[in-house]
Amino acid sequence: MEDGREEKEKGVEESLLESAREKGGFRTLPFIIGNEALEKMATFGLSPNMTLYLINEYHMRMTTAANVLFMWSAATNFMPLVGAVVADSYLGRFHTIGFGSIVCLMGIIILWSTAVIPQASPPPCDQSSNVCISATTFQFLYLCLSFGLISIGAGGIRSSSLAFGADQLEKNGFHKSPGVKQSYFGWYYASYTLSVLVALTCVVYIQENLGWGVGFAVPGVLMLVAVTSFFFASPFYVRFKSSSSLITGFFQVAVASFRNRHLKFSDSMSDVYHCKNGSGRVIPSEKLRFLNKACVVRDVENQLTTDGRAANSWRLCTVERVEELKALLRVVPIWSSGMIMSINLSQSTFPVLQAVSMDRHITSSFEIPAASFGMFVVVAVILWVVLYDRMFLPLASHIKGRPVRVSTRVRMGIGIFLSFLAMLVSATVEAIRRYVATKDDGKVNHPQSVVAMSALWLVPQNFLTGFAEASNAIAQNEFYFSELPRSMSSIASTLLGIGMCLANILASSIMNTVDYFSQQGGDESWISSNINKGHYDYYYLVLAGLSMANMLYFLGCSAAFGPSRDDGKPLEEEDEL
Repeated sequence: MEDGREEKEKGVEESLLESAREKGGFRTLPFIIGNEALEKMATFGLSPNMTLYLINEYHMRMTTAANVLFMWSAATNFMPLVGAVVADSYLGRFHTIGFGSIVCLMGIIILWSTAVIPQASPPPCDQSSNVCISATTFQFLYLCLSFGLISIGAGGIRSSSLAFGADQLEKNGFHKSPGVKQSYFGWYYASYTLSVLVALTCVVYIQENLGWGVGFAVPGVLMLVAVTSFFFASPFYVRFKSSSSLITGFFQVAVASFRNRHLKFSDSMSDVYHCKNGSGRVIPSEKLRFLNKACVVRDVENQLTTDGRAANSWRLCTVERVEELKALLRVVPIWSSGMIMSINLSQSTFPVLQAVSMDRHITSSFEIPAASFGMFVVVAVILWVVLYDRMFLPLASHIKGRPVRVSTRVRMGIGIFLSFLAMLVSATVEAIRRYVATKDDGKVNHPQSVVAMSALWLVPQNFLTGFAEASNAIAQNEFYFSELPRSMSSIASTLLGIGMCLANILASSIMNTVDYFSQQGGDESWISSNINKGHYDYYYLVLAGLSMANMLYFLGCSAAFGPSRDDGKPLEEEDEL
């Protein structure tokens, strides 16, 4: 009797110890998602007011400041691609996130030093003579160093956090259940937008009221907390080993298929294809068939080693690697439509200048900081996620009598259309603001003088932009994770950021082109540093025209893509390639 009780107690103790030793699960998500949320809270707390910081403290022209910020944003959105390659092929996701967190902290500290060390930035303008001294080469490079480190650090964090969080949920059937996947992406994005909301309100308010020194110190403290909390939970993370370089493998497939371009296919059952060891016999798909030539074995003795590996990976690749490249190429057209939409989302410089010239008072003693109007975009994102996930889907499922979900491509299309509407509203509001400003001759030459128009007119365009971003961006992430093999999960999580990177570069080119042509003949540029003399409303109409063309392009790409894995069908677990 006692022996039985002792064995039972021992079994309970072993069960508890085994449970304590288990890694992953939902308990690790607060540290992973929290790390990225704090990073975004820090970096997004820096960017809104950066336009005013560069113009007022570094004495830059509006177009120069906008170009600097476009390039910084492009670098920040491009570095996750580098981070994804490093994570998937060399360091693994945990070490990539950890490295990125530390580097990002260093960048914020350097940026903070530009506000507190007089020699690190240009001296203030001489108010009596209105003469401003531009930054020296050293001061400008020192500023760019801080931007570069922040971009590198953000790339390490953002490239792997989404996929690293998904790794922790493998035991919960993440790849089997569309519901778990959709809910994870939705709430992950909601946590990110909540952190941005805090950045655009609290951090921006501190910068405007307590100065740049304190305002830049707060993001540094937030980033320090992020680094500490992430490493604190390190014993509990599930960590998958990195594999061979995907990017190198893609180049190998392209080179091998080109070298074998004269190879003639025989009957599909008689061709011998090179497969990954232990995967059994796998036949490549018929889509993008010319790439299949990279994995056809013509001479077993010369092309394969004794252990079944390719003797030269630049002449013979595995079926799995060929299929990975095919999957990536298939999503590129739809991905490019999201890139065009991101041009509209990157227009953060101009709304700040608009808000500066409008009445921002909520009460007689409190006014919203000009850089905080971006918070309405974030509020709209959160509202969209909550209403869609907690109201629309349950209500639609109740009415239909079965589970209902809207496909990713439908939601992407809705986002692109809402983005088009946002640009039309932006153009209309700016036309009204400019008309009110030009009626008073005394305010035409003073762009920072407040016109008799409430800044709350900017709220509708921000809400439309937020709804567009929530609908399109969340759907893009789901689409990439569904269509790409599990081995490419880090790259899947960075495709949205890469699109935003190219969007920033295109946005800079579009702005410079409009600036150049609009001032031909001695006219004032549409994108003048004096917002009252420029025509930002015309610039918004140009973006609206591009958005309409992008809508038609997306519909064509979606039709050409054909059926996807989430078009109303249950997702089945995908074999890892």
